[in-house]
Amino acid sequence: MSVALFVPGRLCLLGEHSDWAGGYRERFPEIAPGLCLVTGTDPGLHAEVEPMEGALEIEAWLPDGTRQGPERFPLEPAALDFAARSGGFFSYAAGVACEVLEHHRPGGLRIAIRADLPVGRGLSSSAAVCVLVARAFARVHDLSLSVDDEMELAYAGERRTGSVCGRMDQICAYGHRPSLMHFDGPTLQVEPLLPGGTIPMLVVDLRRGKDTRRILADLNACFPDAPGAVARGVREALGEANRVLVQRGRAALEAGDARGLGELMREAQAFFDERIAPASPEQLRAPGLRQVLSHPAARELAWGGKGVGSQGDGSAQLVARGPGERDALAQRLTAELGVRCFPVTVAPVEETESEMPVPLPSRLG
Repeated sequence: MSVALFVPGRLCLLGEHSDWAGGYRERFPEIAPGLCLVTGTDPGLHAEVEPMEGALEIEAWLPDGTRQGPERFPLEPAALDFAARSGGFFSYAAGVACEVLEHHRPGGLRIAIRADLPVGRGLSSSAAVCVLVARAFARVHDLSLSVDDEMELAYAGERRTGSVCGRMDQICAYGHRPSLMHFDGPTLQVEPLLPGGTIPMLVVDLRRGKDTRRILADLNACFPDAPGAVARGVREALGEANRVLVQRGRAALEAGDARGLGELMREAQAFFDERIAPASPEQLRAPGLRQVLSHPAARELAWGGKGVGSQGDGSAQLVARGPGERDALAQRLTAELGVRCFPVTVAPVEETESEMPVPLPSRLG
């Protein structure tokens, strides 16, 4: 019997990169704690999972209509660890499976995924698949895992691949609700928030390329005490200055102040460009992102916007002036720039994670 699961993507409204930066406090307490404001996305990963004898088999249908897999891995730590470090499309899934196997010894799984979440666009598709794999093992094999346990396994599995990601992305395990995330060395605190009103947003897939691993490597090279004005600027920007900015964002969100949040995003982007982007100029120059943020339609129909996730030419996010303006903005950007747009709504209604079955072109069931 198969189980249907859904894990959304993650949209960092404010505070990107402060998660891993705050992690340095474990050995360097002079570095400021990290703080970021995040929410789940409407798009995500829909999956059907079922038990399988002695192996992990996984396949995925992506938003562009392409199919990856099926790929099968023996349910053995050495084989899964090798697959995790190999850099293949399902390396993250193998890394999480290895972590689960080492800690809980479950049986195998077959997983079929349908994604309407863009891959490699700063919306945590990698973290979403990691959370999905951890949750699939838990649900199918009755493992006693809390949401925090799933997040920890997902984080460890992604790090096993060689990624230097922080702990922010795995917040997709909490579903759609906005949260404030505190990072102090190895300590993570998640503070769920209740928006004071509906805030219509538009995420724009720029349909360009970026190298997230390169961005993370370049910015990590500025820590913990690298010399030079650029490195100092990155540390300061991701420290106390970031905390002040994110707390202002929290106030706007809890007041339901869409205009205030959008204007703050514009301010945050200018600060990012001045203080952080010089540390990874090749990746963070991002001409596609600049084109969207400066487009006349964005000026007319949105309160403001910024880059997404690690930034670069992955995705942009815009706070629309209203639902109708969001639709018009999406139509114009799609027609004039050839981008792909989808809505994200930050709403005061506390949402429950959806696990309704979704039809899949799958062998499952």
